[in-house]
Amino acid sequence: MTYAETVAYLYAQVPLFQSLGAGAYKEGLSNTLALDEHFGHPHRAYRTIHVAGTNGKGSTSHALAAVLQQAGYCVGLYTSPHLVDMRERIRVNGQPISEQRIVDFVADHRAFFEPLSPSFFEVITALALLYFAEQRVDVAVIEVGLGGRLDCTNVIRPDLAVITNIALDHTDLLGHTLAQIAHEKAGIIKPQVPVVVGQALPETRPVFEAVAAEQDAPLFFAEEAVLDPSAVDFELKGACQQHNLRTILTALRHLPAYYAVTDAHIREGLAHVCRLTGLMGRWQTIATQPRVICDTGHNVDAWRYLGPSLAAIAAEQTGALHIVFGMAGDKDVDSVIALLPRAAHYYFTQASVRRALPAAAMRDKCRAHGLEGEAYPTVAEALAAARGAASTADTIFVGGSSFVVADLLRDL
Repeated sequence: MTYAETVAYLYAQVPLFQSLGAGAYKEGLSNTLALDEHFGHPHRAYRTIHVAGTNGKGSTSHALAAVLQQAGYCVGLYTSPHLVDMRERIRVNGQPISEQRIVDFVADHRAFFEPLSPSFFEVITALALLYFAEQRVDVAVIEVGLGGRLDCTNVIRPDLAVITNIALDHTDLLGHTLAQIAHEKAGIIKPQVPVVVGQALPETRPVFEAVAAEQDAPLFFAEEAVLDPSAVDFELKGACQQHNLRTILTALRHLPAYYAVTDAHIREGLAHVCRLTGLMGRWQTIATQPRVICDTGHNVDAWRYLGPSLAAIAAEQTGALHIVFGMAGDKDVDSVIALLPRAAHYYFTQASVRRALPAAAMRDKCRAHGLEGEAYPTVAEALAAARGAASTADTIFVGGSSFVVADLLRDL
């Protein structure tokens, strides 16, 4: 098979959460353990850092990888979802896995994994862990896919665990309270392995304290760390990234002593995260005159930061704000809409995945909240309409869903 045929096979044969949502979720670790045994536990050949959380775990994972690369380590990076090409999920020193390696992996091992009926994420996680061993990485930063306790990345025993924050998302799978969700994400805490929590709430802190005590794991809260994030030139912008930065700096402080990471490595790595790791879609400026910004924030917690940031842009006297907006239908759409700035021109759209809320339905929901705009069947058409209406001094924001940003970047 060609690479395109292999990708089509994977999407057809193994369910993809990115497209299908909860219907693609495989509960339990039986498939993961079988795959791990089949490949000889490849993750034991290198060190790992494990990153979980509702929001910010992708940015945090990329930033940690960038610093470790700057320190001279060969670094594997496993993240999800991808935006344009599934190869984005598996990188070594910022370079994505080759198309041919994916083709060969499927050809060589489909006879084993097909009878298991695994999810897409289970198969790709197995590939990532194997590939990092083949590439002889020194350390791999592994982002949790969903939750933590039953996530298929949870076969690793890391040097450090990071839990960025807890918010209500994927409640149908992880629980309907913050404490329940925290318990699932705290499942990555391992015996004697230090864990950094980026943001603790009254409902979640006792959960982390209890699990860490059970595991005899040193526990550190980033909000209590004495450090000066303003002394670092962090490439990733946006209000939420300042919270992520505190988590990242605290995590770096609590790496085991055998990691040779200096302040200079931290400064240079954090100043060049995107170049070093290939990160896209985090308050990313993709055009000027008019300025076009995209962000993958897709739930209420993310929009508590994005909403005020966009409102501040709308309040500027230099130009108007245009928002190309769409969401997945399984999110808390109405709560996000309530956080959208009023002073903006809206272009409602839908991403090219089955989970997307239809553009007309999004328009109608927003109208009920007092937001007016037209519906466009594709992101490209919505952006074209926004560009046609905007002056060179205006700002166009594209977001509401990772899938909307994915369509934008793919079209570009």
